Amino acid sequence: MASCPSRCRDGVVKLIQSIQRLLSGSLAKDKGEEELEMTMVSHRPEGLQQLEAQTNFSKQELQILYRGFKNECPSGVVNEDTFKHIYAQFFPHGDASTYAHYLFNAFDTTNNGSIKFEDFVMGLSTLLRGTLRDKLEWTFHLYDINRDGYINREEMTEIVRAIYDMMGKYTYPVLKGDVPQQHVDAFFQKMDKNKDGVVTLEEFIVACQEDEMMMSSMQLFENVM
Repeated sequence: MASCPSRCRDGVVKLIQSIQRLLSGSLAKDKGEEELEMTMVSHRPEGLQQLEAQTNFSKQELQILYRGFKNECPSGVVNEDTFKHIYAQFFPHGDASTYAHYLFNAFDTTNNGSIKFEDFVMGLSTLLRGTLRDKLEWTFHLYDINRDGYINREEMTEIVRAIYDMMGKYTYPVLKGDVPQQHVDAFFQKMDKNKDGVVTLEEFIVACQEDEMMMSSMQLFENVM
């Protein structure tokens, strides 16, 4: 029998893979279950009505998402090790551990070392159904590693290198060691309008809105959902 962490890991992978089918309307819904059962888990989410008001998901979608989350992760939470294993399965030819670490921190809004259902669904709501500004703000906070409200070169270099490591040698067969730094230099040249060595949220948003290629590069997470 698989261990509980292994079951949770594999289950959340399946859950993530089913999200797009859910949002496109192709995932079967259990119409006979009107209310979501909240027992047998160590963490109970906030009321569905409150989550419905805070996200861009309907109550029925939230029921389906939580049912899958609860069934596959009975504890009701996902820790960082499990999250890293999940991303390792999505990117088997690279090392996703560093990027998964930063992404986990972006989802773990309370900084308690675990992702609750509320954290998970709030992040998904922003990334999949939020406005363009919502998505860019979320991405900015991913890059703002030390949470000081700015992105410096070191932080951007950390994330960009983590992305290259995650994509692996099969995606970039001729990748040289200085390529990530070259990309960071190019990003900063366009983003750091006042040349003060850091990028503010507004500079980040304006630069991404003005450059479609840059926006695509900054919003990598959407491409792996």
